[in-house]
Amino acid sequence: MPTFAYEAMNDAGKPTKGTIEATNKEEAIARIKSQRLFPTNVAEQKASKKDGAAKKAAKPKKKGGGFSFGRVKQKQLTGFTRQLSTLQDAGLPLLRSLQILEQQQKPGALKNVLLGVCEEVEGGASLSEAMSKYPKAFDKLYTKMVNAGEIGGVLDLILQRLAEFMEKAERLKRKIKGAMVYPIVVVIIAVLILTFIMWFIIPKFEEIFKDFGVKLPILTTVLMESSRWVAGSMPGQTIPGALIVLPSPIIIFFAWKLIRASGPGKAATDWALLRVPIFGSMLRKTAIARFTRTLGTLIGAGVPILEAIKITGETSGNYVYEKALLKVHDSIREGESFATPLRESKTCDSLVVNMIDVGEETGEMDKMLLKIADNYDEEVDVAVASLVSLLEPLMVVVLGGIVGTIVVAMFLPLVSMIQSLQGGGK
Repeated sequence: MPTFAYEAMNDAGKPTKGTIEATNKEEAIARIKSQRLFPTNVAEQKASKKDGAAKKAAKPKKKGGGFSFGRVKQKQLTGFTRQLSTLQDAGLPLLRSLQILEQQQKPGALKNVLLGVCEEVEGGASLSEAMSKYPKAFDKLYTKMVNAGEIGGVLDLILQRLAEFMEKAERLKRKIKGAMVYPIVVVIIAVLILTFIMWFIIPKFEEIFKDFGVKLPILTTVLMESSRWVAGSMPGQTIPGALIVLPSPIIIFFAWKLIRASGPGKAATDWALLRVPIFGSMLRKTAIARFTRTLGTLIGAGVPILEAIKITGETSGNYVYEKALLKVHDSIREGESFATPLRESKTCDSLVVNMIDVGEETGEMDKMLLKIADNYDEEVDVAVASLVSLLEPLMVVVLGGIVGTIVVAMFLPLVSMIQSLQGGGK
C-alpha cells in the first residue's frame, strides 16, 4: 500500500507533519481529516532509489518550452485562471484542460510555464505542487488557494474565486495607472517645451536687450541666468542644464526602485507614501481593499486563518500593513482576537475594525472582509476620479503661471525700451 507524506494544521493552527498509508491520495486526505487535522500538502512518498532510477530511465525526455525573457504578465495569468475555471466547471479532466490552454497560448513565458506544469501533472504531481515550481508565474497566494481547492474537492469554485479576485485587482490597478497617464504626459510635454524656450528663444531676447542697453529687472535677470544654465553657457559650466533636467525623471525612477529594493528602504518609503496629502489617503484605501479581499478569499477557500493571514501579509505590497498583519497573526496564535491588534496598529479606520470584529463574532469573517473590500474599491474609484478632477485645473494653473512669468519677464524690458525710445524721440 502506498505511503503518503503530509503537512497539516491542527485545531490550534499549529503545523504538523507525518506519514499515512492509503490506497490513493483521496483516502489519505480523508484519514488525515479524521484525525481532526487540516491537510495543506499531501504527496505520495517516492519509491526506493533503485526503482526511482529505473522509472527515470524509462521516462520520456521532457519536450521543454524553450527560452523566454521576463515574467508572466498579470493580465495573461488572469485570463488563464478564468479559462481554467470554466473548463473545470464543464467537467474536463485537469490535464486535458491544461493541455488545451497551453496549446492556445502564444510563444512566451506563460506557454513555457504551462508546458512544465502539464509535464508535472502528467507525472503524477498535483496542480498546486506543479505550480509551486514556477513561483515567478504562480505566487504563494495562488498555489495555496489551488491547494485548498484540491483538498476540498472544489477546484473549479476556487479557481473561479481566484479569477474574480485577480480581475478586480487588475481593474483597480488599471484605474490608478490610467489616472496617472494624463498628468505624466502633460508634465513631460511641458518640460520639453520649456527647455526649448529656455535654450533657443530666451537667448534671442537677451541679445536684443544687450544691443539696446536696457537695464533688466530682477525677474528678467533671473530668467536669463536660468536660460544660460539650461543652455550650458554660464562661466565655468561644463554640462548644459538641459542634460540634467531631461533625464532626471528616469534617474529618479531608477533611484526609487533601488531604494525600495532594500528592506529598510521599502519600509521607509511605504511609511512616507501613506502620509502624502491626498495621494496617501488613496494608497491607504487601496492597501485595505487589497488585504481584506486577499484574506477574505483565502478564508473562504478553506485555508486556515493563521496561514491565510501570513500569506496576506506577504502579498499585501505595503510594509506598514504587512507589519500590522504579523501582529494580528501572533495575537490569534496566542488565542486573542483579530480586531484588537489591528485597532492598536492604527492602520485601518474604525469602521473596518468594527466590521472585522462583527465577522469574528458571527463566524462570517470571509463575507465581512469581502464586503469591506468592495466598499473600499468604490472609495478608491471615487478618490481616483477626484484626484484626476483636481489635477487637471491644478496643472493648468501651474503651467499658466510658468508661461505667464516668462511672458512678464520678457515684456518688462520691452516696456523700458519703448519708454526710452519715446523719450529720445522727444
